[in-house]
Amino acid sequence: MNRITIAVTLLLPPALVAQPIVPKSYYRTFSHTNPVLRHVKSGEVAITQTLDSSGRDLHGDVRHPESGNPLTGPFFIEGAEPGDAILVHLLRVRLNRDWGYSGYQLGLYSLLPEFIRNLYSPNYKPDLALPGRSNLVRWDIDRAQNIVRLRDPASAVIKMEFPAIPMLGCIGVAAPGDFAPTSGAAGSYGGNMDYNRVREGATVILPVYHPGALLYVGDGHALMGDGEPTGNGIETSMDVEFSVDIGKKMKLDGPRLENAESIISIGSQPEFVSSLDRALAMATTDMVKWLSSEYKLEPWAAHVLVAFQGQYDVVTVSGSMALRIPKKYLPAK
Repeated sequence: MNRITIAVTLLLPPALVAQPIVPKSYYRTFSHTNPVLRHVKSGEVAITQTLDSSGRDLHGDVRHPESGNPLTGPFFIEGAEPGDAILVHLLRVRLNRDWGYSGYQLGLYSLLPEFIRNLYSPNYKPDLALPGRSNLVRWDIDRAQNIVRLRDPASAVIKMEFPAIPMLGCIGVAAPGDFAPTSGAAGSYGGNMDYNRVREGATVILPVYHPGALLYVGDGHALMGDGEPTGNGIETSMDVEFSVDIGKKMKLDGPRLENAESIISIGSQPEFVSSLDRALAMATTDMVKWLSSEYKLEPWAAHVLVAFQGQYDVVTVSGSMALRIPKKYLPAK
């Protein structure tokens, strides 16, 4: 029995193992003019890697000369046309190195003006985390235990050690028209949303403005709290595996997200341009549309469901908001 099984196995062709798509060039714009990295068919699994926000890869080598969220992509999604949406299934978002870095002072935009004058200096030690920077601190990443630990400074009161929750700060498509926003901003196309629920197991739903959608990913964080109040997460490189489906003629106004627990509308806009009030209204309006169109709720029922089961997230301070509805309260489609 065993010999027969072995003989049959040896006659089978070797399993095809997908190799990571590692770019030679990275971009800092969500532009439709950047050369395509790879064509991806609907349902096909793509495996790739991202740089950290300073342009460093999993080995710590500088792969992009400019900091500020270098992007992996664009991926041309075959069959995606303007007016459609792409559903990006994040199958794996995994840490691939043992260190990251962050700021250690809240951004001044996170605080009351009368408190700011009494702050400690944001500068700690020169070159501690990155050459030429004194306002960053280093974190150790224990991938075996899925833990992040602040290396220095040390608190005499609490232990700065937390479970890692890997996420992507940047995910988006080429912006509408000839607009080529940088990887520092967010908008209807997604972009640098910095939403900490953009992680493994989530499906990010994005409107399509150009043929192929032109999908970009980047800006991995090992951990980030709501709002990104320091202006960064624990910045690091990432292994990413995803597949894409196409929602024909969905005509979305902005990004959405779905995970095992919730459907989520994101009021995605650049930071420091409009108030969080506007982002909240954007997210709420989209959720009412979503509940009415796809789940067939009467408009009044959509309003009441939002009123009594809606959960709001501050996605970025002075930027974007998200509205979650638990799936357990939704009707079957």
